[in-house]
Parts: sequence; structure tokens; C-alpha cells
Amino acid sequence: MNTGTKKLSALVVAHNEEDYLEDCLASLTFADDVVVVLDRCTDRSKEIATRAGVNVIEGAWEIEGERRNLGIEACKGDWIVEVDADERVTPELASEIRTHIETAAPGVYAIPVRNFIGDKEVVHGWGAYIGVNSANRLFTPGEKRWGMQRVHPSIELSGASGRLKHGLIHLVDRDLAETFARVNRYTTLAARDAVAADSDPSLFKAFRHLFSRSWKLFVQRGGYKEGAYGLALALCAGTYTLQTYVKCKEMRRAMARKA
Repeated sequence: MNTGTKKLSALVVAHNEEDYLEDCLASLTFADDVVVVLDRCTDRSKEIATRAGVNVIEGAWEIEGERRNLGIEACKGDWIVEVDADERVTPELASEIRTHIETAAPGVYAIPVRNFIGDKEVVHGWGAYIGVNSANRLFTPGEKRWGMQRVHPSIELSGASGRLKHGLIHLVDRDLAETFARVNRYTTLAARDAVAADSDPSLFKAFRHLFSRSWKLFVQRGGYKEGAYGLALALCAGTYTLQTYVKCKEMRRAMARKA
């Protein structure tokens, strides 16, 4: 029960997340209201959200930022915490959030992220579109807005800033095979964005990232400490631009054939 003066909304955006959504919503009972945006769901996500008694918004959006901005606008609280369906708010983080919003200046605050692949917590080696160790998830209305890219949309932030102490649990992937499939999906969307904006990456840039990003994640960010997991993340990051480059070329050849 909220005994403070500030009202808190929680926002969840989901696409076919029946395996994760129920536990996610169970971790958000500390919020005063919960908004769930369901994007083209064909599984039990709506049933799960409805049973939880949250505010459900259904629709179909090609651009991630559109559905997230719509969800933000539907939130009624003085503060908003944004959580993905495969994430969990721990009791420690919930308590910290409720305390923080009572005195913090309006703005956007980062929350640490604890990333899991299967049952293994992978601490080191995240970055370069593969994953993050913190994210700007707690904010006041009007201080955060998502961009219109298909994957990894830009974010406009304003107001005060800071970082909380306790971490959000993120169930990133079930295994490394799912990690590789996720990167394949991301690079396809990135290529579509690049072709639409006529900003295809160059082969030189792809070649440079093959080494610079792998080095950054595996060595500078300590991915080597995670063994095979760290090496896999580094290789995914290193080849990300190369995969995007190749897919841009394939898309343009397909467009030329249809012309």
C-alpha cells in the first residue's frame, strides 16, 4: 500500500510474452497503477494482463517508439517506471523507488540492470546493442520520449538525472542460441531503418567494428571474465554492423529487382 504523497505508474510493453508477463506484473504491485501495451499479441498475454486487473491497451505498431510513447501518455502517476515483460522488480528496488520519488527532482533516473542468460547472471561484457548494465527507466511525465527507429530507438531525456542503487532483474535470453537469434532479428530491423533513411553502414565501418566492438566488450568491459558467454557477446557486438551491412545490400538488390 502506498503511504507516500507521490503516485507511481508502471508501464509494460509486450508482444506475445505469456511466458514472462505474469511474473513481471506480480513484481509491480508496489505501483499505484499499471499500464500494459499489447502489440499484436496472439498468445495469452491479454488474458494474463486482464486477470491482473491492469489498464490494457491493444494495437499494432511497426515502430517501437510509437507504442512506448502511447503507453507513457496513458500513465496517470506523478512518476513512471518502465519495465519490460522479461524483467522483474525486486522488493529492494521497489522500496528504493518508492522512497526516491518522494524527494527527487523531476527528471530521468537510471536503474542498474542484472542480466541473465538462462540461470546464469552475466555481469561483464554488455554493450554495443547487445545489452546494458543500466537503463533510464524511472522518470517524471514529459521528461522522456522515444524516437521512431525500428530497433534501439533514440531517447530524448530532460530534467534532473541520477542513478538508483538496486538492480532490475532482466531475463535476457534462455540460452546463447536465443542470443544469436535476437541479434539476427535486431540487425534485420537495423538494416530496414538504414535503407529507409538512406544511411547504410559502409564496409569500412563494418570491418572496423568487427575489431573495436569485440575488443571493447571482451577486454575493456571484462567479458573475458564470463568465459564462453563473454566471447559470444563480444562476437555478436563485433559482427553487428557487418550483418547490418550485408542485409542492407540484400534489401537493395531485392528492391532493384522489383523496380
